[in-house]
Amino acid sequence: MPDKDPTHNPWKKISSEIKYENPWIKVEEDQVINPSGGESIYGRVHFKNIAIGIIPIDEDGNTWLVGQYRYPLNEYSWEIPEGGSPEGEDLLATAKRELKEETGLTASHWEQFMRIHTSNSVSDEVGYVFLARGLTEGETEFEETEELKIKKLPLQEALEMVMRGEISDSISMAALLKLDREIKTGNINS
Repeated sequence: MPDKDPTHNPWKKISSEIKYENPWIKVEEDQVINPSGGESIYGRVHFKNIAIGIIPIDEDGNTWLVGQYRYPLNEYSWEIPEGGSPEGEDLLATAKRELKEETGLTASHWEQFMRIHTSNSVSDEVGYVFLARGLTEGETEFEETEELKIKKLPLQEALEMVMRGEISDSISMAALLKLDREIKTGNINS
C-alpha cells in the first residue's frame, strides 16, 4: 500500500460550536470524524493574540528575564520578555512595545528568530521570538495586570535556569535553547 500524503488532513469537521469567548480567547467544541472514521468531539482554544517573545542581548552577552506570578499556573515564573500581538498588528511593532514596557529597553537591531506552537494538541496559539541587540536602557511601562521583576544576567545563567527547571515557560525554553545551539554552531554571534 503506498504511503499517504503526510500533509493530508485525516480529520473531518461536522460542526462547530463556540462554548466560551472573551477578548483574548475563544473555546470551540467541534463534532468530528477522527482519522479512524469514528465520531468524536475535539475542543480547541483559539488565541486572539499572537504570542511574542524577545531575547535582548547586550554587547557583553547579558540578557534580561522578567519574573511574574502566573495566575493560570498558580506559581511564579521567570521568562524572556513576552506579550501578545493583536491580529493584524505588525509583529515587530509588538516586540518593540513589549520589550520597552517590560524591561525599559529599546533596541537598534531586530531579528525574527523563530516560530513556535505552544500547545498544538488543544490550541492554535502561535508565537514568534525576536532577538534584540543594540540596547539602550530606559524606564519600564508596565500594564495594569503586570507586577514584574526584571533580572539582567549572563545568557549562560539563563540557560542554566532552563536546565535546572527554573524556567518552564515553553516559549522561553525553546528560544533560549535554540539560541544556545545557534551560538555554539556559529550561526549567531553571542
